[in-house]
Amino acid sequence: MSLTITYSPAYTLVPTYECFNQCSYCNFRVQPGSDIWLSLPRARAMLQELDAIEILILSGEVHPKSSRRRTWLDRIYDLCHLAIAEGFLPHTNVGPLSFEEMKRLKQVNVSMGLMLEQLTPALLDNVHHHAPSKRPAVRLEQLMWAGQLQIPFTTGLLLGIGETETDWEETLVAIATLHNQYGHIQEVILQPHQPGERQTQLALPCDDNMLIRAVHITRQILPEDITIQIPPNLVQSTQTLLACLKAGARDLGGIGPLDEVNPTYHHKTLSTLTAQLQTQNYSLTPRLPVYSQYDSWLPANLQQKVQSWRTRLDSRKTLNIQRNCEA
Repeated sequence: MSLTITYSPAYTLVPTYECFNQCSYCNFRVQPGSDIWLSLPRARAMLQELDAIEILILSGEVHPKSSRRRTWLDRIYDLCHLAIAEGFLPHTNVGPLSFEEMKRLKQVNVSMGLMLEQLTPALLDNVHHHAPSKRPAVRLEQLMWAGQLQIPFTTGLLLGIGETETDWEETLVAIATLHNQYGHIQEVILQPHQPGERQTQLALPCDDNMLIRAVHITRQILPEDITIQIPPNLVQSTQTLLACLKAGARDLGGIGPLDEVNPTYHHKTLSTLTAQLQTQNYSLTPRLPVYSQYDSWLPANLQQKVQSWRTRLDSRKTLNIQRNCEA
């Protein structure tokens, strides 16, 4: 019997690439004031005839005290609402938000996310020196608020940016502690740093052994009901990907036309990933951006949308089983 590995068929909408943070490893941001924000008509055109379930709303961060902050949040809300109207399920990851901002976006998202990256304050002296919202307390507060608001949540670690294994453990224990209190963490992403073309500071990639070790440690620390996610386009070899799965990773995250955060690293096709996984008796299966145990946390209208998608996926699985049996 094969072991199921999941992924989310996804497409990314970026309200703006502008960001007031200046992380030295970033390949996403542009300077504030230099970007044309995504309009609703353009977004609607982008959503036509997509083979996706999840719409990831991913944005650079507008400063909390900026005069454009409310306009930015309104645009994110409207994009989520548009995605729902077009038949998709939104997942928003736009940096730290206030409690009231998170509460508002909960109404138009089936899940949300924010990478902790690392909780060690040592990184504020180098890679996060010009990134105020990367302060550990700010990001950890988001996870607490998500739990209080019953928002199904994804977080994660960025590996290979100058941290230590002890830093990993500290960050993972913090995630586990909050999850044990609120039960809201769906997934933890282990994202290996890979150098890109737009970084302001060159750095070495996260090597294979570091990633595999991180999966082992993560699986030992986190509760079993938190899924470990690995982005396959950032893994250097098939052997490493399979080793991560053997160590306990069970999800490949959102797979779509472009990884906006790491545009240098393209996703492999689903057929290629399926073939690679089948060599070790893993089966690749699509999932929704909200795990089923959290469906009851959603507003009623979103629960209906989610149930419709679950029915469609179940029908696909049944059809595939029938085809395999006939073959």
